[in-house]
Amino acid sequence: MKKNLRILVLEDMEDDLELIEYILTDAHLDFSTKRVDNREQFITALQTEPIDVILSDHSLPQFNSQEALAIYLESGLKIPFILVTGAVSEEFAVNTLKQGADDYVLKSNLTRLPSAIINAVRQREAEAAKMVANDAMRRQYEELMKINKELDSFVYSVSHNLRAPLRSVLGLINLARMEDEKRGNFFNEYFGMMETSMNKLDDTLKEILDYSRNARQDLTIEKIDIRKLVTDNLERMQYMPGSSRIVKEIDVKEDYALFSDKYRLSVIFNNIISNAIKYYDEQKAQPFLRIAITVTKDKAHMEFEDNGIGIDPAYLSKVFDMFFRATHNNDGAGLGLYIVQEAVDKLKGTVVINSEIRKGTTFVIEMPNFS
Repeated sequence: MKKNLRILVLEDMEDDLELIEYILTDAHLDFSTKRVDNREQFITALQTEPIDVILSDHSLPQFNSQEALAIYLESGLKIPFILVTGAVSEEFAVNTLKQGADDYVLKSNLTRLPSAIINAVRQREAEAAKMVANDAMRRQYEELMKINKELDSFVYSVSHNLRAPLRSVLGLINLARMEDEKRGNFFNEYFGMMETSMNKLDDTLKEILDYSRNARQDLTIEKIDIRKLVTDNLERMQYMPGSSRIVKEIDVKEDYALFSDKYRLSVIFNNIISNAIKYYDEQKAQPFLRIAITVTKDKAHMEFEDNGIGIDPAYLSKVFDMFFRATHNNDGAGLGLYIVQEAVDKLKGTVVINSEIRKGTTFVIEMPNFS
């Protein structure tokens, strides 16, 4: 509590003020007082004096504590107002507290006044600190809303202002290729390099969009045709290099319908399946990708097993980190498996990876069935 409490005392009896000062001094409070005994003086003091506590008698000539309390409340001051008076009814005292007073002390029991002042001041200080904290939280919330709005604009820009021109350039490359065929394919190799670079950039932008949407959008729970979701993702990747060589096996057991977030499941499937295709082992005679999914009443258990090039065990603890690449053959942004982990987390699930070099990789995912 602060030193030298400045106390405004609304009291018409000098002797009562002296008694109050004696009690406070005896309690070792550091204070100073200013006495007023009418409406005008009280209003002036509220407007001009630095005040920490108000002590108000109830009955004064042509003025009383209820009027004083109303004037104090109208002033907007956030300091304790304590009624210090002679005998009053319990009903009157309780009503005064309901109207906004912090406490009341009977003059017949002034020994309680120091503790009443200390408690009221501390309570007000706590309320002031809470208001400061709430104001800081409000400002932070407003700042977050501003950042979110800016992120929305960024995502829109990535989606429309960047990906659309990329698609246009890819279209122009295809047209140029067709023209080049008529002239002996002199620039075909360069067109291929340009197309590869454009596709890499487009994949990176798509990963950024997936990350943003996963982080910001609420879950949308709906009934999922899990087999169709898997086959749709496989079909979208049928033209990836090496995809035609990989034997895809799908085993779906649905004892119950799966209810989950279709978008996030598709993001998970897309990243894991595309990785299995990107990093298949060209040295193996029969590269494969086995997808086994079991849906029960409470959960979905999913396993994605391939016999690709595998991941060094030393890197397994880092593969879900943002921007981490487990192999130099990775030409992506290093966001794919990070997004998988984030999407699984959003779905309240778990993902575990097991892998060995030249043997293959297995992802095991479990998530609740929101049925």
